[in-house]
Amino acid sequence: MNTIVRPLTRRLASILAALAVFLVPWHGSAEAVRLSEPRVEVPAKERGGVRFSLAAFPYAFSNPWALAFLPDGRALVTEREGRLLLLDGSSSVPVAGPPKVAAAGQGGLLDIALHPRFAENRLVYLSFAEPGAGGASTAVYRARLEERPGAAPALVEGRVIWRAAKKTGSDVHFGSRLAFDAAGYLFVTTGERGDGKRARDPADGQGKVVRLRDDGSVPADNPFAGGSGDAPAVWSLGHRNAQGLAINPADGLPWLTEHGPRGGDEVNVVLRGADYGWDLTTYGVAYSGAKVGVGATAPGVTDPILHWTPSIAPSGLAFYAGGAFPYWNGNLLAGSLAGRKLVRLVLDGRRVASEELLLDGDIGRIRDVRVGPDGFVYLLSDGPAGKLWRLQPQP
Repeated sequence: MNTIVRPLTRRLASILAALAVFLVPWHGSAEAVRLSEPRVEVPAKERGGVRFSLAAFPYAFSNPWALAFLPDGRALVTEREGRLLLLDGSSSVPVAGPPKVAAAGQGGLLDIALHPRFAENRLVYLSFAEPGAGGASTAVYRARLEERPGAAPALVEGRVIWRAAKKTGSDVHFGSRLAFDAAGYLFVTTGERGDGKRARDPADGQGKVVRLRDDGSVPADNPFAGGSGDAPAVWSLGHRNAQGLAINPADGLPWLTEHGPRGGDEVNVVLRGADYGWDLTTYGVAYSGAKVGVGATAPGVTDPILHWTPSIAPSGLAFYAGGAFPYWNGNLLAGSLAGRKLVRLVLDGRRVASEELLLDGDIGRIRDVRVGPDGFVYLLSDGPAGKLWRLQPQP
């Protein structure tokens, strides 16, 4: 009996949710997304217990990296080459004042996050590859978004609030994602710059998750606060290249997805002072096929709660909470680059209970995943002709 009732229940929930989104604002809010109207390019399909379609917005992006919605429903998009764009209706306006970036390889302008009290202080945070003597390193820039009548939008009063001290010439593995937790702490993921030995050295800011106050100062209860070099800012270590980060509303903890080598992409719950093993441990192998470190696990290393082998190259991560897809509430949505997938992870506490592909090659490489204020899922597809997509329910 349950095998019959469950699909009917899911189908009914999907129909009601789709109708509700168009009839009443999400969570009773009067605010709506203020973007141009997208055009459906991927017909409706039924996956993840719901029926949805994919619509593309008519904006043109060059290697878009991250998306953030403003409280009024407009959006900001970063492009890896260094541009920041403000989307408002049909217009896509460059924002003046982003930091100078090292736009080569995987480096450039990366993630964006708004201060939890952005409506009051207008503060915007950007992670980027910062050029300097010896090469580049991951850094975080904070500025205030200023909009004046008759003037182009601009970032003002900008400054770097944190940087990994050691700059190197490699152009790979910068990370980087940003997320504020409920207490107002800023978490930053950094890649190990292609040198695995850096990931487990607490004095080196690359290959880490960093935890900061909103002004870039270091909390006194960070696990390596008394250490040398970059150590005071480090929250966890042993990460290869994490390009997905989201705060779980159920437990308040950061969860991340990170690239393995050949196989061994990981989903990790980020714990204070934990060592995630790279490059001592991995479920993958080197690109040559050779073994890396001691194998999959070792004493003192925190194992991933899930690994993808073969690799999907995860990038972009969001916990779903909204009215458009109520069946997905509490699920984790992970995008991927090489795999060109959108994966739905159903969680049971800190365990992945099940995994399902929502998209598989439908829109190309997925760089970012966000849940909009309307409850729809927004995706940035990667590349020189990248697009902004909306995954929306269909009755």
